[in-house]
Amino acid sequence: MPAFLTLDDLDVRGKRVLVRADLNVPMKDGKVSDATRLERLAPTIDELARKGARVILLSHFGRPEGKPVPRYSLEPLVPALARTLGGRKVAFAHDCVGPEAKAAAARLGDGEVALLENLRFEPGEEANDPAFARALASLGELYVDDAFSCAHRAHASVAALAQLLPAAAGRLMEAELGYLAQALEAPARPLAALVGGAKVSTKLELLGNLVAKVDLLIIGGGMANTFLAAQGIEVGRSLAERDLAATASAILARAAARNCTILLPTDAVVAAGLEAGAASRTVAIGSVPAEAMILDIGPETAAALAARIAQCRTLVWNGPLGAFETPPFDAGTNAVARAAAALTKAGKLVSIAGGGDTVAALHHAGVAEDFSYVSTAGGAFLEWLEGRELPGVAALEAAAKA
Repeated sequence: MPAFLTLDDLDVRGKRVLVRADLNVPMKDGKVSDATRLERLAPTIDELARKGARVILLSHFGRPEGKPVPRYSLEPLVPALARTLGGRKVAFAHDCVGPEAKAAAARLGDGEVALLENLRFEPGEEANDPAFARALASLGELYVDDAFSCAHRAHASVAALAQLLPAAAGRLMEAELGYLAQALEAPARPLAALVGGAKVSTKLELLGNLVAKVDLLIIGGGMANTFLAAQGIEVGRSLAERDLAATASAILARAAARNCTILLPTDAVVAAGLEAGAASRTVAIGSVPAEAMILDIGPETAAALAARIAQCRTLVWNGPLGAFETPPFDAGTNAVARAAAALTKAGKLVSIAGGGDTVAALHHAGVAEDFSYVSTAGGAFLEWLEGRELPGVAALEAAAKA
């Protein structure tokens, strides 16, 4: 597991603490429509405030491309953030490094919280500009990174800032890294990975890394069609990257050499097109009609996957098994997710999931709360599974050594 400092290592009383958060939350009609990321952040803010810190929140929102764009202001988040913090007052500054930010930081008393304006209103943020990082650092005395979902970005508030102040991980970052280490660095075995989604091309590095680490690799969604087609199995009009047949075959060969079992669907739910309530039927793989599309795994496959997962001790899940957003093509993902959740609740499985579509699929199945851990990160979760170094994590490790 990465070696970094945590809140337990900081004396925060009376200190201005810069907290890198990820407040890039869904909005509708000017209000927060999903407060999950705020709720995950709240324990770190609450703990710091209880310990007498003067908390200064830093975050990006959207892609304003280095200039102020009113619709990307963080100010509309203040009421939802205050509610999530149990009614605690949250001050707001209309800049992140200018006079108002400095005044807001200076006004804070022990246990008080301020939110600064969108970091990406400044071009120095995404450029990882040292001068911008120094301007941020001048506002605080300590730095806490609680935005694992941004850890894959070498931006000023993620990478450079951690080198300028004593730096530690917040509770959310600590939990994310702990569970991911448990999943891939020292897992209880057998270790299974379930990888779904549309395209193999977006997850080549992930699959290449996983076959060297896991005992069982389940491939679903449109990705499975590419692997089936690579073996000469007809998949009709299904989404498949036929030009990646050689790549898929190489992954299958590498898995065999590493004693990693790859499971692909043995039956599928097919239809003429992806429409809610479309007429569908279940066919055996190998009997997909030329005019049909594979849109979900079949019940035989779902039962087989559940049985194999039951033989494992750890499961890492990234991507749905079918077009779960469109019933009836959610049945396969729902069935396997519920089986994994039941095993987790029974204490037989450590289950770790992440990625935007994955989180949505688990909520759709009604089991997101029953998994051991569901990561709020998308790109960072994927890059960790790919075995890449994350700049935000590397910065915390370097800070701990310093």
